[in-house]
Amino acid sequence: MSGHNKFSKIKHLKAKNDAQKSKSFGKLVRLITVEAKKANGNLSSPGLAAAIEKARKDNMPNDTIDRAVKKAMTDNSAAMEDIVYESYGPGGIAILIVVLTDNRNKAAQEVKHILALHELALAAPGSASWAFTRTNNQWQPTTTMPLEEADIEKLSLIVEDLENNEEVQEVFTNAE
Repeated sequence: MSGHNKFSKIKHLKAKNDAQKSKSFGKLVRLITVEAKKANGNLSSPGLAAAIEKARKDNMPNDTIDRAVKKAMTDNSAAMEDIVYESYGPGGIAILIVVLTDNRNKAAQEVKHILALHELALAAPGSASWAFTRTNNQWQPTTTMPLEEADIEKLSLIVEDLENNEEVQEVFTNAE
């Protein structure tokens, strides 16, 4: 019975953990690159400092952070842009989806597809953002809504699917 020993289990577990780490590091590198371009490489700028701090919390190596900042200063590729998509989820709660992408059309289609899988759709700009205020590059709900247990489970599946997309940076809801 090959493949059923201790070392095979360790190998498969390590591969799974490395894949998750790679996905989160990729998102963080994108964020650092965008903030470094905005700040022209100034490490003391608030946006870049916050992005680097977030990367350090996720145990990203310093050399990876430095490479991301240097890449932003030398890279002449397409400009990355922040886009906020809005939707309404189970129980009528507002959902804000923050995307960092270099292709608006592709990002919109991917978000629409994920929402359609859960029988949701994008809302018009401004239709869900009224329930939030923006503070320190974060969206804080101004009003919250209670959810039933079934709606909480649906919402957690939606948020998980959205966060698994490589271009989605964060998802905010006004659920209690």
